[in-house]
Amino acid sequence: MSEYFKNLNQEERELLKEAIPLIAVLISGADGDFSKSELDSAKKITHIRSYNLKSDIKAFYKDVDEDIVEKINHYIEILPNGVHQRNELISEKLAALNPILEKIDQPKRYNLYKGFLSFAEHIAKASGGVLGFFGIQSEEAKWITLPMIHPIPHYEDEEE
Repeated sequence: MSEYFKNLNQEERELLKEAIPLIAVLISGADGDFSKSELDSAKKITHIRSYNLKSDIKAFYKDVDEDIVEKINHYIEILPNGVHQRNELISEKLAALNPILEKIDQPKRYNLYKGFLSFAEHIAKASGGVLGFFGIQSEEAKWITLPMIHPIPHYEDEEE
């Protein structure tokens, strides 16, 4: 992984990488059914971010992109089938990222957090709504803000 996370040890970097497939499983399965369009969207967004971002977070997504499909399938397989149980476990795993995020420099931490939120929203919008666009199910709506991750305020000097 890039110098982006130089303050983190290997275990913390791995846990951070797990956030993306966990968010994909959380949002896609929030309504009790893993939508193919939402899972495909998660894969596509990760891949696009692995080469299309301007910031050094691109290296993070490149690492995640290497095995995103396997990680998503792994979590779908090993996590409970019950929506409530699964979402609570994922929520606990994502909440464990809070102390890790605190170790990352503020501009980078904000950029990463903003990316997590937009990732969740893109997945939620991949199905539902008019012709499958712009619709967020009520079950997904309560999770797309990733309430288990402490909000990170905007950093003024960070480029949008």
